[in-house]
Amino acid sequence: MLRIIVLGSAAGGGIPQWNCNCVTCRVARDAPDMHSGQVSLAVSADDGRHWFLINASPDLRQQVLATQQLAPSVGHVRHTPIAGVILTNGEVDAVAGLLSMREGSPFAIHANARVLDILAANPIFNVLNPERVKRLPMPLDEPFEPVLPDGTGSGLEVTAFEVPGKVAWYLERDASIPRYTPGDTVGLTLRARTGGPEVHVLTACAGVTPDLAKRLRGSALVFFDGTLWRDDEMIEAGLAQKTGQSMGHLSMSGPDGTIALLEPLAIDRKVFVHINNSNPALLPGSPERQAVEAAGWIMPELGQEFAT
Repeated sequence: MLRIIVLGSAAGGGIPQWNCNCVTCRVARDAPDMHSGQVSLAVSADDGRHWFLINASPDLRQQVLATQQLAPSVGHVRHTPIAGVILTNGEVDAVAGLLSMREGSPFAIHANARVLDILAANPIFNVLNPERVKRLPMPLDEPFEPVLPDGTGSGLEVTAFEVPGKVAWYLERDASIPRYTPGDTVGLTLRARTGGPEVHVLTACAGVTPDLAKRLRGSALVFFDGTLWRDDEMIEAGLAQKTGQSMGHLSMSGPDGTIALLEPLAIDRKVFVHINNSNPALLPGSPERQAVEAAGWIMPELGQEFAT
């Protein structure tokens, strides 16, 4: 059995965003139950004894402190059940939280070679002692079992696969770096090695290819990029001159949006993550939220746990 905890479900900046006064952020400031840090999940295949983080959000410290399952065990001066971090991209939203894990606990970072190169190029990540924090390449389409700090198996099987996306935004101005190379953005397939259904995690995705649709068809549980409600949402709100597609994200709505594209795939449970503060589906009772829920999608609560 897999257990997955939603540590945060927001896109960059969280909800409410510190410098934003859009409708959603104004409402969220007076509604603590709407608050969310940037997206990060925790997954366990051994009934919660050990956990692997999927992405290390800039809000990771607060997320860990708010999650009892990730607290140190009684009887230990220094301890964590966090055994590793699995990165799906090299964006700030996914890697900045690694800097909050520099206090000497052993764990491993699993990422595509492209993302590991980004970490290696920035010396600030050297605060993570390589003797205690291994950086392990995660090839595409090759299942692997991340091990625990003592070298034993975790019981978790992970497969990383390419999804449409783009290079991290802070690298876009460098003309020598391609806008997209396989490995810049990956999805994850998770399963317990003892058996059971697969779980798919896509925190960023710019399109649903035939191969991706085939992979997701009939899934028990999918966490999927829900950044914007509509592609020009941020432009219309006066927040930025960026479309969802230019940022490497599908929209929830419309004939080419996530809800429509995944509807025929007979997925049992569908959960939106990486939801931008501008997205009106965040507002309880809004027409957009009603449409999301009517289509069978879940807008997760902080700390919500899913099991398969």
